[in-house]
Amino acid sequence: MNRDDPVIQAPAPSDLTSRRDALRRLVVAGAALLGSPRTGVAAPAEIQDMRGRRVVRSGPPARIVSLAPSMTEIAYALGAGTQLVGVTDFCDYPQDAKKKPRVGGIYTPNFEVILTLKPDLVLATSEGNRAEDVQALEDFHVPVFVVRPVDFASVLESIVRVGAVLGREEAARHLVAEMGSRADAIARAVGGAPRPRVLYVVWGNPLIVPGRDTLITDLIRRAGADSITGDEPTAYPRLSMEAVVARAPDWIIIGQHADMSVESRLREWRGLTLLPAVRQGRVRAVEGDLVHRPGPRVVDGLAAIARIVHGERLP
Repeated sequence: MNRDDPVIQAPAPSDLTSRRDALRRLVVAGAALLGSPRTGVAAPAEIQDMRGRRVVRSGPPARIVSLAPSMTEIAYALGAGTQLVGVTDFCDYPQDAKKKPRVGGIYTPNFEVILTLKPDLVLATSEGNRAEDVQALEDFHVPVFVVRPVDFASVLESIVRVGAVLGREEAARHLVAEMGSRADAIARAVGGAPRPRVLYVVWGNPLIVPGRDTLITDLIRRAGADSITGDEPTAYPRLSMEAVVARAPDWIIIGQHADMSVESRLREWRGLTLLPAVRQGRVRAVEGDLVHRPGPRVVDGLAAIARIVHGERLP
C-alpha cells in the first residue's frame, strides 16, 4: 500500500466552505505569514502549522527532512529540493528524491539517522506520520511542521503553509492557483452530468476502500461521481465482496500499485464477475500515487478519475 495512505487514524470531519475561505486568505496574504519583508537581518517569525502549533523560523530552512512522500513532492515542486537532506524509504518522486539519504519508513522513522542529519526543519503529515513520532522529534528540540490534508482544499492549504515556512510563498501561490484552475475546469466539464456510483479500491487483498472524510472520497465527488463507500464512518475500512455486490457500483476504479494488472486483480475477485460493471468492462486502474498522495500531483489524480467516469466530457 502507498505509504502516504492515511490508514492509521480517521481524520475529523472538515468544513469545506471554511477551508476554502481560509485558503483564499492564505493565498492573498501568504507573505504576511512571515511578517514584514526582510531588510537586512530578519526578525524570527512564528508560523503556525495545521495542528495549531507555532514553528519559529529565523530564515528559510537550509536542512530539511521529509517524513512523507507527499511532503517531499511539495518541497520539490516549490523549488526546495536542494534543501532536502533526508527523505523516507518510500519517497520516489521526482527521480532526484531517490538519491537523498533515507530516514526510514513513514511509520518507522529512524530518529538516530534524523538527528545525525541535523535538520533545522522536519516536514510531516497528520495523515501518515504518527503523532508520537512527531512528539519524539519535538522532545529532541527538532522543529516539526505538520500539515493535515484531508481533502482537496486542505491539500492546497498545506502547500501554501509549507511555502510560507520554506520561504517559497510565491512559488506556492502559483502552484495552488494552477491546481485550483485545473480543478475548476474539471468541475465545469462534469457539471450537470449524471453521477455514476464508484467503487474505489485502495488495496485489493484485503479489500480496503475510502470512507467518509477522506481525500479520495472528495476527489471522486469533484470528478462528478459518488463513492459507494463514501458514507463509511471510518477512514479506510475493509469491505466484503458481498457488500460490493449488494451496492452494485457503476464503475470500479483500482488504485494501481507495482505491476498488478486489472485482469489479475479481477481473477482474484471471482465473486464480482456477475456485476454489470465487470461484465460491461467498466473497471479501470489509476496510478495510486496520484490519488493517494496529498501533494501537487493530486490534481492529476482528480483528472484521471474524471476521465474514467466522464470520458465523453474530458477527452
